[in-house]
Amino acid sequence: MSIDDCGNHGRCKGRRLHLYLSAAALIFVFLILLTILIIWLLLRHTKPEFYLQDASVEQFNLTAGDSNSLTAVLQVSLSSRNPNDRVGIYYDKLDAFAAYRGQQITGCTALPAGYQGHHAAALWWPFLVGEGVPLAEYIAVAMERDAAAGLLLLDVKIEGRLRWKSGSWKYGHRHLHVDCPALISIDHGTGTSGSSAPSFHFRRTTSCTVDV
Repeated sequence: MSIDDCGNHGRCKGRRLHLYLSAAALIFVFLILLTILIIWLLLRHTKPEFYLQDASVEQFNLTAGDSNSLTAVLQVSLSSRNPNDRVGIYYDKLDAFAAYRGQQITGCTALPAGYQGHHAAALWWPFLVGEGVPLAEYIAVAMERDAAAGLLLLDVKIEGRLRWKSGSWKYGHRHLHVDCPALISIDHGTGTSGSSAPSFHFRRTTSCTVDV
């Protein structure tokens, strides 16, 4: 009897069938994993980059004491960049506002929403306005102290929603949270009439923290 002779042809056929099924299962699993890898490579993305380019303080009236309120007008220059090679970004909603020590000090200003392609950039110049915004007492005291010291750290924030786009497929529906520190120096100069005329200067372009 040869080595290949099992002595029981039914048993040999069963073994061959088992081997064929095992091989087919392994090939099927491999194809599934390969498909998942290809999809992951196609949809892999990096969150957008945001920068605060400039911040101009047009008005800043702090009333500390009994009222503890602030009226402020800022114009800021914000930019964003899509760093992805194959994935675009749809900004469905974007709202910008200013905050100080965690408290919002201006209303929300809507930024133009839209599509940002691969490696594309966008630039916005919104006005952030707060009129008679009530402040917590400790916030008003801290702001008055920082302003008197000539250095004020504000946060320009963006809240919104975005989706990713790969080819014709849109997916994601994620919340976007952007925080841009704005370091403002204050020069308490004296005008020609002798009255105090502080001027505000944005210190430098800053990169923003982005959470998606």
